[in-house]
Amino acid sequence: QVQLVESGGGSVQAGGSLTLTCVSSKLRLDRNTMAWWRQAPERTLEKVAHITSGGETVYSDSVKGRFTISKDNAKNTVYLQMNRLTPEDTALYLCNRFPTDGFAFGHGTQVTVSS
Repeated sequence: QVQLVESGGGSVQAGGSLTLTCVSSKLRLDRNTMAWWRQAPERTLEKVAHITSGGETVYSDSVKGRFTISKDNAKNTVYLQMNRLTPEDTALYLCNRFPTDGFAFGHGTQVTVSS
């Protein structure tokens, strides 16, 4: 049973925007730090942002100023607003708690940015 479901990915041109959504069926967002990761071909898994149970946010240098992580505790949903996308942002985007502590990732949502 998949407990994290990501959606909202797609194909966009450089400079465009996308908003990703992650719905958790088990993790309570008011009790967990949640993060967005991305996996690009031939690259290691990279955490791009996380949001604490209290709402504090942290971003990787590669996305700072362009991406915004947010959440709706009542909907158990985490969002990732992505602006000014570049081809280097092309990847499979996944969400999970941080640290994962072994909690399984979902299937992710693919983001492809063309130049």
